[in-house]
Amino acid sequence: MKFIVGTTGSIEQLGGKAGALAKLEGFPIPEWIALMPAAFEDSQPPNPPRVGDFRASLQSPPLVGDLGGFPTVLHPTIQAELTAALTKLCPNGERVAVRSSALDEDGDRSFAGQLESFLFVPIDQVADRILDVWRSAFSDRIVAYREEHNLPPATAPAVLIQKMVDAEVAGVAFSAHPVTGQRGVAIVSAVYGLGSALVGGEVDADTYEVDRAGNITSRQIARKEIAHRSSENGVVTEAIDPVLAEQPALTDAQVQEIARLAREVEQRLNCPQDIEWAIAQGKLYLLQARPITTLAQLPDPDGTRILWDNSNISESYGGITTPLTFSFVRRAYAEVYRQFCRMMGVSEGAIASHDTTFRCLLGLIRGRIYYNLINWYRLLALLPGFKMNQRFMEQMMGVREPLPPDVLATLEKATWRDRFQDSLSFLNTLRGLVVNFATLPKQIRHFYKRLDSALAEIDLTVMRPDELVAHYYDLERQLLTRWDAPIVNDFFAMIFYGLLRSLCVKWCNDSGTLQNDLIGGEGGMISAEPAKRIRELAITASQSPNFAELLCSGSLPQITAELENQPQFQTQYRDYLDRFGDRCLEELKLESPTLHDNPMMLLRSIGQLARQPITKSAPTVSPRQQAEAKVAQLIRNPIRRWVFDRVLHQARARVRDRENLRFERTRLFGRVRRIVVELGRRLWAIDAINSPQDVFYLELPELLGYIDGTTTTTDLKGLIALRQAEFAQYETSAVPGDRFETHGTVNHAHDFQPSTPTRSIAAEGSDRTGIGCCPGIIRAPVQIITDPKTAVLRPGSILVAKQTDPGWILLFPGAAGVLVERGGVLSHAAIVARELNLPAIVSLPGLLDWLQDGDRVEMNGSTGQVRRLIEVEPAREIALTGGEA
Repeated sequence: MKFIVGTTGSIEQLGGKAGALAKLEGFPIPEWIALMPAAFEDSQPPNPPRVGDFRASLQSPPLVGDLGGFPTVLHPTIQAELTAALTKLCPNGERVAVRSSALDEDGDRSFAGQLESFLFVPIDQVADRILDVWRSAFSDRIVAYREEHNLPPATAPAVLIQKMVDAEVAGVAFSAHPVTGQRGVAIVSAVYGLGSALVGGEVDADTYEVDRAGNITSRQIARKEIAHRSSENGVVTEAIDPVLAEQPALTDAQVQEIARLAREVEQRLNCPQDIEWAIAQGKLYLLQARPITTLAQLPDPDGTRILWDNSNISESYGGITTPLTFSFVRRAYAEVYRQFCRMMGVSEGAIASHDTTFRCLLGLIRGRIYYNLINWYRLLALLPGFKMNQRFMEQMMGVREPLPPDVLATLEKATWRDRFQDSLSFLNTLRGLVVNFATLPKQIRHFYKRLDSALAEIDLTVMRPDELVAHYYDLERQLLTRWDAPIVNDFFAMIFYGLLRSLCVKWCNDSGTLQNDLIGGEGGMISAEPAKRIRELAITASQSPNFAELLCSGSLPQITAELENQPQFQTQYRDYLDRFGDRCLEELKLESPTLHDNPMMLLRSIGQLARQPITKSAPTVSPRQQAEAKVAQLIRNPIRRWVFDRVLHQARARVRDRENLRFERTRLFGRVRRIVVELGRRLWAIDAINSPQDVFYLELPELLGYIDGTTTTTDLKGLIALRQAEFAQYETSAVPGDRFETHGTVNHAHDFQPSTPTRSIAAEGSDRTGIGCCPGIIRAPVQIITDPKTAVLRPGSILVAKQTDPGWILLFPGAAGVLVERGGVLSHAAIVARELNLPAIVSLPGLLDWLQDGDRVEMNGSTGQVRRLIEVEPAREIALTGGEA
């Protein structure tokens, strides 16, 4: 039964406690009435003081009537309504509880225990207790609490008046765990007598945990030495019999009933609840309900566990990535790897059952792309040889830490169970591996033909928006869903590189770097061609010192005008742009300007290199030849040598084709980028967006859907403004860690940092060890480059970077060596460095914190060791062994 007395108002004005009870009609709630906040104003005398004056007059403890201007009695009309309501509520003079029910109480901020509450109040004292509740709303502690949490100024609360339950047992319950954040665990706490003993902290309570199935999973029985009981004088404390004090206050059935009640209240109020309950004469009552405010800062540890790792994907997608690029890449990854599994003979049923796995191979965390690493292992578990492939995949992806053992055990168990249950599917997968390996060269040839046909030159600038969308879908049909050869080749590159490394360790007693020398210098690798062409351009430019100087300092219009006077350079330059114009920094981000858009970084790199003396190195025994000689000496068994040579041949071919096919990916992304840019121009022309570049803040389905009528939002300007504001915050917010876990809802209550702090790498010390990628010992000063767009590499310097991508190749020809904080043995920087015979070391954690620009170091590209030199060295770098000086 519910009565609202005072000025009529809506349920929202009832405040936290009374408002919740009003929404819980039908639950076993003791009858209650509420006095609306407007009754406070109606009861004030003329010209009441301001809130600050109330506070100034309040002394602890407050007494009714000691404030001039503050209500000392209820307005006669309010008093009459209250008396009538109390008569109906308590016809036999039953006692009541009088509690505050402020608008912002029991919401995001609990105000726990800060406003006055009174229990077992006689009917004739209710009006006085109402005044006391109002006074407590303006106390110093309330005002300080509001100021601390940036809450609005204090106002008079509604007042809840509820029939008391003379409880035999009482307590609180949470429909979710308020400490751990487990949404599937309810907590029940119980004491003898009234719940006030528990709320006031005067007695320990029995505590139970109940799972979603209603099972009691944990119980802690406390020694309950006292209990609060009702009396003529209010609440009194009485001792509990020592034997009874050790016994549970509730039966298991009662615990389950209370947990069920808490969860039913949560369902009604749409969020986890903290309830107060009581049992009297065997009946369970719900006294109060409020949201569990602590859950706003807690993830659910029982939620789906995701291990995020940016490993070598940061080489392609470092820093902030726009919504358009992420939505395109995520879609491409899902389709490509579905197709890969089909080609490998994985059954359609298995592929369908892993639909979520394929759709969630990548995630976007604060605008940055990460691998959903557990899903990659799940994908790998669909194929034979999980344990072996796992190690190889970790090498390929540059994953520094293996999968946690508990997760790995689950995957292995599921994998073998599935295989034994469906041996036919297992055999099909093996057959798929063999067939794809045998036909891979043919697949690659067909792929190139299909790619050249799909990317045939076409004038996008004259196409209508619907034609551009149709062209995109055609590319998707021909290539994105048929990216067969590259992905199969990647898989076998992973297998054979991993096998080669294992054989080098086992049969050659190598420390793990010999395989890098063996696969280097293969030739026919297109990734090394830009560096070679840049050297040729620099040689041509150096023949005209004035032109070389113009390349270093002139503007683009000035350089373009001078090209007409440099016909040989102009021909070489245009050939370069025709072939490699889509290669740029962050080339796989659709929003990145290409060399077609801005060739200045290329021109500056050529100019800087042209300033230096360019000499050909004297012929030397290459690292590859040295490695082959070592293998010939160590592997004398003919059978072993035959196996080793076959593995080496495949590793070389697969790594070469991997890098070349990745260049074709750059071509495809370049075409998609041009389609998107043209669509941006069309949308800007019709005033659908504010700038052509704004198109990158739309997701791909939104962009295409705006043209073909399938999008749900047509206010593109508003949507883009929302995204731009959010991504601007990502630029200044804390950068997520390289590897971290989330549980349950990813974007709620996670800080995206490692659960255990990563071991800090001190900036002191003279040595560091990473992964050697190309041999050669170089002594030279380092140059730390964070923005290659404007960097000018000093002659003879060792290039130092946090991470690189194919766009950095423009700086490699002028470097004495390369040190990279991140990356793996098959990262682009490592592969290109080997082809250029440029000493290189990757995976040097904390490198940029350890070195300062200009520090002199000695680097060993074979062992991966870097030593900071203390002694004074000559300014000229010294090539001690290998590499080019």
